Amino acid sequence: MRKLTFVLLIAFSALFMLQAQEQSPQGGAQRAGAGARGQKQAQTEAAEHGHKVYVATCAGCHGEDATGGRGTDLIRSALVRHDKNGDLLAPLITAGRPDRGMPGFPLGEEDLSDVAAFLHAQIDLYDMHTRVPGGYPDDIPASRLATGSVEAGKAYFYGAGGCSKCHSPTGDLAGIAKKYSAPDLQQRFLYPAGKPSTATVTLPSGKKFSGTLLLKDEFTVAIRDADGWYQSWPLRAVKVEVQDPLAWHFAQAYKYTNADMHNLFTYLETLK
Repeated sequence: MRKLTFVLLIAFSALFMLQAQEQSPQGGAQRAGAGARGQKQAQTEAAEHGHKVYVATCAGCHGEDATGGRGTDLIRSALVRHDKNGDLLAPLITAGRPDRGMPGFPLGEEDLSDVAAFLHAQIDLYDMHTRVPGGYPDDIPASRLATGSVEAGKAYFYGAGGCSKCHSPTGDLAGIAKKYSAPDLQQRFLYPAGKPSTATVTLPSGKKFSGTLLLKDEFTVAIRDADGWYQSWPLRAVKVEVQDPLAWHFAQAYKYTNADMHNLFTYLETLK
């Protein structure tokens, strides 16, 4: 009897192990699926929190949906698209870009990571809804962006904006709306790039040095002169005059109203 009981126990144990082996792949798949769902939920929650942080710190310049405003269009930004889990964005957000009018924001590690998650979620959203290869479309029709008044934009160009002091619709801006797509044109006038700043450094002796400005912080000023030589001095020991060809643009970024931006862009779109 004992022998029969022992044999039956062995048989039941073998059957139980066999059933467990047959079911384990399915159970593993279910656990993997649950893990993937949990990860996706975590990413969604991070993006939602990141959106709140973004709105509080970044949306005033870059737009609530990150497509640009006073600041650059982050959906089309190469830096944002090359970012991996905040490795490029976090240092930029923290330090800012003072030379371009962007302040730094001392956010915590979690907030920085979540802002990056939000921006990548926005990029995924825009890429999913465009049929243009390479992501966010360059063919957004001007009619979707040029929502202001041509007359008001022209008045601003020649009046309060002071644009005509340096630019001319029959000179450097002639045909500019043909040269650039509507999104590019909008970004270029709101977030311009151009010639680097230059500086003239005057020593206590009265001798002057001029060249391209390479560095100017609270301690040091450095230039590269016309012969290509690097020159630097303690800031407190010299007098420095900086000539920034884009200074007006950066100052204007804080003065534009929403109507000014839309009106001016709408006027620029007529220069074809």
